[in-house]
Amino acid sequence: MTTTRFAPSPTGYIHVGNLRTALMNYLIARKAGGSFILRIDDTDPERSKEEYVDAIKQDLEWLGLTWDRIERQSDRLDRYVAAADELRSIGRFYEAFETPTELDLKRKKQLNMGKPPVYDRAALALSEDEKSALRAERGDGVWRFKLDHERIEWKDGVLGDISIDASSVSDPVLIRGDGQFLYTLASVVDDTEMGVSHVVRGSDHVTNTATQIQIIKALGGTVPEFAHHSLLTGPQGEALSKRLGTLALRDLREAGVQPMALLSLMARLGSSDPVEVRNEMAELIDGFDINRFGAAPTKFDVEDLYPLTARYLQSLSLEDVKPHIDALGVPADKQEAFWALTKENITTLKDLAGWWELCCEGAEPLIAEEDAEFIAEAMALLPEGPYDETSWKSWTTAVKEATGRKGKGLFMPLRKAVTGRERGPDMSALLALMSVVKARG
Repeated sequence: MTTTRFAPSPTGYIHVGNLRTALMNYLIARKAGGSFILRIDDTDPERSKEEYVDAIKQDLEWLGLTWDRIERQSDRLDRYVAAADELRSIGRFYEAFETPTELDLKRKKQLNMGKPPVYDRAALALSEDEKSALRAERGDGVWRFKLDHERIEWKDGVLGDISIDASSVSDPVLIRGDGQFLYTLASVVDDTEMGVSHVVRGSDHVTNTATQIQIIKALGGTVPEFAHHSLLTGPQGEALSKRLGTLALRDLREAGVQPMALLSLMARLGSSDPVEVRNEMAELIDGFDINRFGAAPTKFDVEDLYPLTARYLQSLSLEDVKPHIDALGVPADKQEAFWALTKENITTLKDLAGWWELCCEGAEPLIAEEDAEFIAEAMALLPEGPYDETSWKSWTTAVKEATGRKGKGLFMPLRKAVTGRERGPDMSALLALMSVVKARG
C-alpha cells in the first residue's frame, strides 16, 4: 500500500515551504488510495513545544489535509534505542569524541590539501581505555554511522538518476553527546516500521537520503521511493529563508487567503502544469503527478495568492459564505443581492465589511475640483431613498438632461461621489442596496 508521511518539527509555525512537502505527500497518498501519516518530529525536548503541535494540526485542518493517523517520535524512543543497539552489533555504529573546534580544524586542513572535508574516522582507532579517558574528560561522545564507501544510487521522482559517492560524505552523527536521537536515525526507523513507501522532501535533503538509504539497508528495511522537490525562492530568485516567518500558514489565513487558492498554487508551482484555481481537493488529487515537477529553484510570490483567492470566491454561492455575511448583520432578504453584488469586487472575504459599510452609511465622496459644481447640481437632483433597481438610471438620466454630460464624464464622477471609489459593482444594484448617500453637495 502507498504510505506517505509529513514529519514537521514542533519548533515553530509551519510555512509555505513546509506546506509544499506536506501537500505533495498527501496528494500521492490520496491519489493511490493509500495512507497519509502526520508524524511529529519532537525528539528535541528543549525546542519542541505543545503549542506548535496544536498549531500544526490546526493549519493542516484549515487546508483540509486530513491524516489517517498521527505519530509522535517522543513516544518511540525505545525503537531508536533498539535500532542503535542493532547497528552497534553489526559494527556499523561507533562513538566519536572530537569537539566542534577540533572538527573545524580538521575540515580546514583537508580543504587546504584539496581533499573533501569529510570526517576522517579517527575515532575508529581509539582503544577502550582511550575512550574511557575521553568520556571522563569530555562526557559521552556522539555516535556515528559507518558508511560503506561505495556509490549510493536511486531513481529520484523529480531529479531523475542520482549517484553519490559515500566516501565524499562524512559518517553521519545519529546520536548526540547528550543522548538525543537525531532526525537521520529516527526518520529511518519510523519510515521502515510504518511502511512508508514514498518520501517527498526538499532537495536540501539529497545527501541525507544517500546516507539514510545505507542505514535502511543496514537495518534490513525496504528503501522507499524518494523524490526531492526544488526549494522555493522569492519572486526575484532570492532565498526565502529570511522571510519564512512572514509566510506562516496562520498569517496567510489571517490575511484572508482561501485554502483552495493556496493549495491550487502549491500543487502546481514548479511543475509543467498551469496554475488553475480548483474548487475541490479531488481535482488537485486527480491531476497530481510528481514526475511533472522540475529541479530548478521555484519562485514563489505571496501576492499571487490574492487574485487566486478572488477567483475562488467568485465561484462560491451565498450558502458557502453565509456565516461571514451573517456576521456583518446583512438582513436575510438582502443577502443574496449583497453577495451577487460584491463577489466580483472583493479580493478576500475581509473586503465584504467595507461594501456593507458603504451600503449602510454611504462613503466620503471622491470629487475632483473640476467636477465640484457638476456634483453639487447632480446631488440636488437625487431624490430621497429608499432606492430600487431603477433609481440609478432615473437619476443619471435627469442629470444628463440638466447638465449635458454623458458617457464616462457623467457616470464616473457620480460613481466616485456616491461610493468614494473609482470602480465597483453595477451602480443600479448598488444604489438599490444603499440606505444613505452622504455625497450631497
